[in-house]
This record gives sequence, structure tokens and C-alpha cells, in this order.
Amino acid sequence: MSIHKSLNLGSGLSSVRSVFTRRERIDKLVEGGEVELSSNPLGLPKVRTSFRTVSKRQLKALAAAEREISIAEAEAADAAARAAEAAGEVVPD
Repeated sequence: MSIHKSLNLGSGLSSVRSVFTRRERIDKLVEGGEVELSSNPLGLPKVRTSFRTVSKRQLKALAAAEREISIAEAEAADAAARAAEAAGEVVPD
């Protein structure tokens, strides 16, 4: 038996949430040193959630730049290993 399409969560859980649960709020406040665990849980201060400030296009550009840097680093390491091997030096793996 299949699940009705209205009951399928899909990617709904992976989206950015704009609200923290009480536990998450307490954890954030304890990390920041604003509240102690032994204090009263009522009347907690507000906690700002993180918002996406980079567009998808910018994320793709950053990923491409990081990929190019890692490829360049790998090529430089290979060239250094080949040069050391040609010079007769022992290269540890």
C-alpha cells in the first residue's frame, strides 16, 4: 500500500525553520552565557534565528571556486611529489 501524496513530508523537514523549540532556545542562551540551566525556564529572552543571506547562485559560485582551489592544490602536490621523485628524494605517503 502506498502513502498518499499529501502525507509525504518530502523536503519539508530540510527547509530553514524560523522558530526554535524551547530546548533549542535554552541551548542557544546557555552557549551565549545569557541563562543558566538552573534558572527559571519561563520568560526566556528572544533568540534570533539564522537567516539565509547568500543566494543559491552565490553558493554555487563559492562551491565552484573551492573546487578549483582544491584541484589546484592537488596538482601542486602531485608536481612536488614528481619533482622530489625525479631528484631521488624519499617522499612519505
